[in-house]
Amino acid sequence: MKPTKFDIKFASVRKAVIEQVFSRMNDRQREAVFQTEGPLLVLAGAGSGKTTVLIHRIINILRFGHGYDSPYATPGATMEDLAFLADYTADPKPENQARAMELCAVSPAKPWEVVAITFTNKAARELQDRLTRAVGEADASAIWAYTFHTCCLRILRRDIERLGYNRTFTIYDEDDKKRVITDLIRRLKLDEKIFDARKVMGEISRAKDNLITPRTFALEQRSEFYMGRIADLYTLYEKEMRENNALDFDDIIMKTVQLLQDNPDILEHYQRKFRYVLVDEYQDTNHAQYVLTSLLAGGYQNICVVGDDDQSIYKFRGATITNILEFEKQFKNARTIRLEQNYRSTNTILDAANGLIRNNVNRKGKELWTKQEGGSKIKLHRSDTQESEAQYIAARILEGVAKGCKWSDFAILYRNNVLSNAVESAFRRNSIPYRIYKGRDFFSRAEIRDMFAYLWVIENPSDTLRLKRIINVPARKIGARSVEIAEELAAQHNTMLYDIVSHADAYSELGRGAAAMKRFGDMMQELRDMQQTASLSELYDAMLDLSGYQEALENKNDMESRSRLENIMELKSNIVEYENKAEDPSLAGFLEEMALYTDADQDEEEDDTVLMMTMHSAKGLEFPTVFLCGMEDGLFPSFRADESDEDLEEERRLCYVAITRAKQQLYLTCAERRLMYGQTRYARPSRFLQEIPAELLDSNLTERARQAEAEQAQKKAYRPRSTVNQSYRSASALQSSMTTSSVPTFACGDRVMHKAFGEGMITSVKPMGGDQLLEIAFTAKGTKRLMAKSASQFMHKI
Repeated sequence: MKPTKFDIKFASVRKAVIEQVFSRMNDRQREAVFQTEGPLLVLAGAGSGKTTVLIHRIINILRFGHGYDSPYATPGATMEDLAFLADYTADPKPENQARAMELCAVSPAKPWEVVAITFTNKAARELQDRLTRAVGEADASAIWAYTFHTCCLRILRRDIERLGYNRTFTIYDEDDKKRVITDLIRRLKLDEKIFDARKVMGEISRAKDNLITPRTFALEQRSEFYMGRIADLYTLYEKEMRENNALDFDDIIMKTVQLLQDNPDILEHYQRKFRYVLVDEYQDTNHAQYVLTSLLAGGYQNICVVGDDDQSIYKFRGATITNILEFEKQFKNARTIRLEQNYRSTNTILDAANGLIRNNVNRKGKELWTKQEGGSKIKLHRSDTQESEAQYIAARILEGVAKGCKWSDFAILYRNNVLSNAVESAFRRNSIPYRIYKGRDFFSRAEIRDMFAYLWVIENPSDTLRLKRIINVPARKIGARSVEIAEELAAQHNTMLYDIVSHADAYSELGRGAAAMKRFGDMMQELRDMQQTASLSELYDAMLDLSGYQEALENKNDMESRSRLENIMELKSNIVEYENKAEDPSLAGFLEEMALYTDADQDEEEDDTVLMMTMHSAKGLEFPTVFLCGMEDGLFPSFRADESDEDLEEERRLCYVAITRAKQQLYLTCAERRLMYGQTRYARPSRFLQEIPAELLDSNLTERARQAEAEQAQKKAYRPRSTVNQSYRSASALQSSMTTSSVPTFACGDRVMHKAFGEGMITSVKPMGGDQLLEIAFTAKGTKRLMAKSASQFMHKI
């Protein structure tokens, strides 16, 4: 039915009212807020206000629904209502606001029909806090504003039994996962130096990121010896995790996808529930996360993703830039809106970032701009040594503070943690207060991990890994052999270790260890029974008492024990804080919240200190003045960037992210020679410096030196991609690579003998510009990455 004149007039006035509500936003931001239906990609440049867009888009969906785009009058509206709205646009009096908002609403969404997915708990909390201020606590709490993992855990806690797990499943972190993998490597009698636990974990994680099951992985890798053993470990790992009723972080998403794909009724429930799906930081999603969000949005197809392809810097964590680059291909009739106005940095800094990132080929393209005209030139300083580079940084900070700046106005960013050493020394010499962004150290301490092990076993007695950790902590005269026998009995009787421990007196095989084991089982069962009636903080106090953990630390009465005692009492603060804020506090809820805590979620310290961190850690942050140190080829970009154009482009995106952290002043520093790993290395300034327009730089490099560097960079551009950065290679390695003309034939799984490194196994072979990059696990020297041409001078197959 065609709209009537009344419809057209009413829709026009309603549109004007809605535009008034969001009048503080710029045109592109409002366009993203008003486009509520269908697939939408919001390309949000650094500092362009993407969180503001997400918040206001949700507000628009909840308050006005289709009100902005509908060509019809609001159902039930009258001429009197039209006149009222017209008057309101001219004079929006507060007392008329409620009626005006009601008249502008057309099929608004219910709060529980919206899911907004973020990557960190910190981002989710910010979303929840701002929504609470905008729409009220009741509506905000009903919105699913969660991280990927929290969102999936809510789905799994409801229906994971369909996958053969119990709802009280445990979550294993990376350390727990490593212990399981290490145990399996030993069980298969594999060489732990060749089958490094961390590398095995990485292969399994990559498989899960791509939704590859152990069975499929085994079929794909059966022809290769090394990867075939990884497949065996993956299969055993999955079996072990299922027996322990445990999931790791990759499982949380993978199992959710499996649950939705294998159960049409559950999928239909969530597709009907979620009318609108929003995803933040979409450039950081992996394949599993892409599939998950596609499934959830499959009902209404109202999916809005916000991200920046130029800030995709987490490939090493499994992020797939293809998801954002091909969004329009993956979702039919998708729209793209670019947010290019920057509210953070000066025009000079943005021009530098734009000039740099234009050198990337795989990008959708956008140009950041700002209303802040001009800005100080970027300071480029090359020092003789790393010590003089660090002293230069310290001197500039001291000058700034003398002019009235705070220490916290300054941030030092570096590509690798090793670069912080010289800067720290300079800060200590100059009495500059600083702190290093360290992440979750508190939760990695042994005593805190012990506390969580106790709590997880109370929640999930199937968790054999955590049970074995605490069964003799503090010492209870339960020996390792007794535990082994108990595990064997559990396998024989097809039951869990907890059951054997709880009834240890019934098994004569346990001998003298039975009594102590039974006492431990009784104590754990008492705590499990208490869980039904006691508060979480009361349960924690009882656990410290009954387990004897607190008493054991008090009896030692040394400095280390006192520190550990303080830490376990500090954990109680986390428990009390959780109880105070949680709507329905539970042990499972607390354990999930703590398990999903990441380094990006830590509370920001308010101390007035200079902040030091890696460039990856700095994403999402901003500072008045930023120093990027170690801007040298081989360090940044890393020498590994020479392996492929894809790797180089990711390094350039990382540089783009680092540059756009600066609000007012940016410093780029490098050194002619640097002592690293016991060797002095001579280096050229980073090629990225050549990609920043020269007129933006205030440099101490002479024009002659700049031209020489440019000539060297030009020559480098025509070298084969396989040539590793010569600034960071020894003369003998260069000689070897130049004197070998043919590539020896090496294959994954070959055993080799190297003159310097000894015997090893090739675990990876990558063809590279007429050569091969070999990754070799040496029995005595660990894993090395070698180019085949140069390595063949000193190595042969055995």
